[in-house]
Amino acid sequence: MYFAPTKLATKYDYLAEKFRRAYQWLAETDLTALPVGAYPSGGEDVVANIREYTTFPAAEGSFETHDKYFDIQYVISGKEQFGVCKREGLTVKKNVPENDLTFYEEPALSGSVLLLPGDLIVVAPEDAHKPRCCADGPEFVRKVVVKVKV
Repeated sequence: MYFAPTKLATKYDYLAEKFRRAYQWLAETDLTALPVGAYPSGGEDVVANIREYTTFPAAEGSFETHDKYFDIQYVISGKEQFGVCKREGLTVKKNVPENDLTFYEEPALSGSVLLLPGDLIVVAPEDAHKPRCCADGPEFVRKVVVKVKV
């Protein structure tokens, strides 16, 4: 899935070499066999992170953004409701620059996407996202978050 306003549609090349490397790593790697942890993919500009967690109600989460990296979030198993909205106009709740992470107050309007096993979503720095939310109740999720340097 690709989500962007028209003015940003040509700002990034989602088929640049670093993105292709990330997509290839996802396609060629046995994601069920890898333990939780970080896996560089040909340098520091593409790093895959295997994560496991139990989803929680959306009201318990926060929208977040990153300045230095795109997220390619790929669900290996389980399902989650993934919140999405534009970053512009959001109110900062907490900034954690050492982790390239900013959290926001809940916006008045936002949307979400249901991510099922095999689904991925690409999140740009201009996108706010709220991962790890329950779809129809708490569920164990195994996911890869590939960080692609801007």
